[in-house]
Amino acid sequence: MHLTEALLRAGDGLGHTAYVQDSLAVDLAAASDEQLFGPQSTARVDLPDPVPWVSQMAQAIVEVMSGLRPAAQVVRWTTPQVYAVIARRGAIAARRRAARTPAAAQRAVVRSVHVCEPADGVAECSLVVSEGERVRAMAVRLTGQDRRWRVEALQIG
Repeated sequence: MHLTEALLRAGDGLGHTAYVQDSLAVDLAAASDEQLFGPQSTARVDLPDPVPWVSQMAQAIVEVMSGLRPAAQVVRWTTPQVYAVIARRGAIAARRRAARTPAAAQRAVVRSVHVCEPADGVAECSLVVSEGERVRAMAVRLTGQDRRWRVEALQIG
């Protein structure tokens, strides 16, 4: 007879059986740390509407790349590769801006947004953003991660 069976049969003498918590059989060797603790994919139904989100993010990214906003403000919403590009271009623009005479900063304005969702939890967006007299085309790929959108790829014309 196992110890668990003996405890269950013994009870407390008042007719109540003893409670025994047994171990749970979980095979942690099958899953890597990345699968258990890393970023988790999110289905589209658990994500916000991508149109207003990508509009605000595109404006923030253009402002970072123009040296008007600190790059740290977009780190949470971008992959490390995208963040590195944005931060580098923002640092260069900030140095150029500091070397020139102070000029009135032009805030970026998103003129149009088009979204295509080729797969669950993925949104590919094309945007037109103007910054003063300069007009840029942007392509942004968003993926759902940890119940929020994250910029996975970025192209700016």
